[in-house]
Amino acid sequence: MSPLCSLLLAVALAAVPGVRGNCPEPASLKRADGTRTCAKLFEKSDPYYDRCCGGAELSVEPGTDLPYLPSGWNNAISSLVVAPRCELTVWSSRGKAGKTHKFSSGTYPRLEEYRRGVFGDWSNAISSLYCRCPPAGPRPQGPGPPVRTSTCLAPNGAPGLQPHHPDR
Repeated sequence: MSPLCSLLLAVALAAVPGVRGNCPEPASLKRADGTRTCAKLFEKSDPYYDRCCGGAELSVEPGTDLPYLPSGWNNAISSLVVAPRCELTVWSSRGKAGKTHKFSSGTYPRLEEYRRGVFGDWSNAISSLYCRCPPAGPRPQGPGPPVRTSTCLAPNGAPGLQPHHPDR
């Protein structure tokens, strides 16, 4: 393969959506004490994925509700990463107004690739957010214990299924 073909292949692979680049893995979003972080927001992105998720970063804890972003962060977020089993909802205007978008667990190195209406994108367009994660721990089992059934005769004498109630 010629050097030019190799270069073109490398450039094409770098442009594939979903490439992580310099961004952290979603599963690695934890604080030093091991507690969970819902998302990390970054000030910089770049046409080259290996340069994304740079600059200043803002860690968002589960349950964080920011109708007004901290000073310097309004319309400054260009890359983000959302932890597993978490969801980040963002708005284009302060006070949770304007366009909205939900980012599920994953890496989003270039918010330019995510449309905000007909003519816009989400890079440098986030003005408020809410991040939620279900509580860690065992998952709930279902609606309750299984109900056993037994075959009985219906009042008309035909066989039918009736719930079995052990308390009766």
